[in-house]
Amino acid sequence: MTERTESEERLARPLVHLARLVGVATSYVGMSDDYHEIDDDVLVAVLAALGIDASSDTAIKDSIRRIHDERRGRLVSPTVLHIVGREDSVLINTPILAVPSASITLENGEPYEGTLQIGPGDGSQAYVINDQFIATAAVNLPADLPVGYHTLHVTVNGRQQDATLISAPDKVELLDPMKGGHLWGWMAQLYSIRSADSWGVGDYEDLRRMVIEAKAKTDADFILVNPLHAAEPVSPLTPSPYLPVSRRFVNFTYIRPEAIEEFGLLDDQARAEVKSLHEGVEPLNGDTQLLDRDAMWRNKMRALWAIFKAGRSAARQAQFEAYKASCGEELEAYATWCLCYDKWGAPNGQPDNWEKTYTKNSPEITALRGQYPDTLDFYRWMEWIASEQLEGAQRAAREAGMRIGIMADMAVGVHPTGADVWWNPERFAKGATVGAPPDMFNQQGQDWSQPPLSPIDLENTGYRTYRNMVHGMFAQAGAVRIDHILGLFRLWWIPEGKPATEGAYVHYDADIMLGILALEASRAGGVVVGEDLGVVPEYVADSLSSHGILGCAVEWFEQFDGVFRAPSDWRPYALASVNTHDLPPAAGYLEYEHVTLREQLGLLTGPKEDFERSARAEHKAMMSMLVDNGYLDPALLDDEKANEWQIVESLYRALKGSPCKLLAASITDAVGEKRAQNQPGTNNEYPNWRIPLADGKGNVVPLEDLFDNEHLQRIAGIMNA
Repeated sequence: MTERTESEERLARPLVHLARLVGVATSYVGMSDDYHEIDDDVLVAVLAALGIDASSDTAIKDSIRRIHDERRGRLVSPTVLHIVGREDSVLINTPILAVPSASITLENGEPYEGTLQIGPGDGSQAYVINDQFIATAAVNLPADLPVGYHTLHVTVNGRQQDATLISAPDKVELLDPMKGGHLWGWMAQLYSIRSADSWGVGDYEDLRRMVIEAKAKTDADFILVNPLHAAEPVSPLTPSPYLPVSRRFVNFTYIRPEAIEEFGLLDDQARAEVKSLHEGVEPLNGDTQLLDRDAMWRNKMRALWAIFKAGRSAARQAQFEAYKASCGEELEAYATWCLCYDKWGAPNGQPDNWEKTYTKNSPEITALRGQYPDTLDFYRWMEWIASEQLEGAQRAAREAGMRIGIMADMAVGVHPTGADVWWNPERFAKGATVGAPPDMFNQQGQDWSQPPLSPIDLENTGYRTYRNMVHGMFAQAGAVRIDHILGLFRLWWIPEGKPATEGAYVHYDADIMLGILALEASRAGGVVVGEDLGVVPEYVADSLSSHGILGCAVEWFEQFDGVFRAPSDWRPYALASVNTHDLPPAAGYLEYEHVTLREQLGLLTGPKEDFERSARAEHKAMMSMLVDNGYLDPALLDDEKANEWQIVESLYRALKGSPCKLLAASITDAVGEKRAQNQPGTNNEYPNWRIPLADGKGNVVPLEDLFDNEHLQRIAGIMNA
């Protein structure tokens, strides 16, 4: 097929018209510049996931009419975006000759005292609903409207409707040191870095120590960590941090029991019990092959229960009560889901499972909450403690002098049977999951198994789900990295029962979601990074830059037609790194670990020889770029194996040569680790997210020695030069 756009005949088809009307793309251009048109059965299934019937010609016609009636029948859109400092306007629907009025209640509950002018609309043709002609008018939104989540009230002929009015800054301002230069930091998988006091898995107390020592010993200004979203309450725990049960809350399995204030209230017997439980998993800290989260959590959870049952002082109980009140129903959702999971077992997708048969309003759920009030409160308490410890780590980072501190990572979505989906199923699409179409790295496409947020529900609820999540993350971090930020613009929806190759892009209102990011980041004095790798249209990069959101520049990906770009030519508005968690560390990549691994796991769609040939050509092109730009002595290439460390260091000298506002050095690169943390396209075929931190010889690297490591210090020296 040579066409690059859809024909007029195709665009005129009612099914295609319906899909495009609600933001479902009916064609796309892939990473290899290949053009695709979406099959009818895929479009029908994606529309069904949105709650729109396209099962027949009649249904399509009825759906188109219903959508138009809904949009023109409402007085105002449910969510409106305003940019602070600009005069904007919002369209309202009004019967011809009616006199509309509008007012604004500010976020603090006070009325906006300025005057709102009503002017002419967009001049569109009047629309007939119930024999009444509906035209448009426009409410001006003044430039002096303050930042915040306000409410716009529109009244026409005694009928009133409200809209969430999001008044956001036009962009996220760069931190002062980034305006004329850059900041640098480390990338780390928290779970993989253990100290002698860990319970077999890195935890929040380890993170607190990491940020302090990273600043003191390497002068880094941030640590980018894996997602710390909420997980299951009991074993087995899902290894992937990118498949959480809730993005609103944090993972309480990372709690350090001994760092809880109430640990000091334990009597001798309880303290001895906690010590014994710790000693039972302490040997796990020396395992270099595989992390055992389940063994860790079985012991740690018993220790936490002992501390919880010891009680709290009146002042601490008051703090706990205040926390519960501030979280409201969202905390009840997660705690209740945890209680059900605890007492009735894991959601398993079966029709008779509690997750399928009961909702939050079922009497059986009310009865269970009443039967186990202490256990329910225990889950609320663990979330409070986890939040405290994570916030404490961020506070320690800033007190140590870090300009950013923790850079949190936001996963694309949540587990299909998790707390968020179970408590509020209306927020998610039904019968579709999120993924990615085929590209050069994943030739079979990807299905991440996560149900996408419904763009319809987001608009109807003022994006409250997204707002609360972003706000919560900035309460515990100085920056937020958004995995697959393309998802704020469009997401690849895969209908249930279809392979990842048979999906369609569904569009979201990126302006509103980026506005929320700018609002929350500005209030926190924070930074936003968007992972914009893979198939990303040009307009996305332009939009991110205009909003002050940094993209990502990965050295191994900065190539075109087999030639690597000089780092000096990279875009400034980016977080630059040598690699990502989906690739082997630098030493492993140089030794073609990715070729061996993909061949072993059956992830290649062609002969291994072809992939290996392309990998060797890529390797040679990278060495040429490093040599040509003065980062690598060509004599070192005579024996790459013997000079591997010097080549790794040259990759970081090149990174330092970029104009990017943020630079990130990988902890795994710095200690010589060669194993990938994750291999996309696999589940249990490879131990994803379960690789402990080790050096190139397979020796564990404990946190106590990490920032004194000779090679790590040399990488830090390059970054500080």
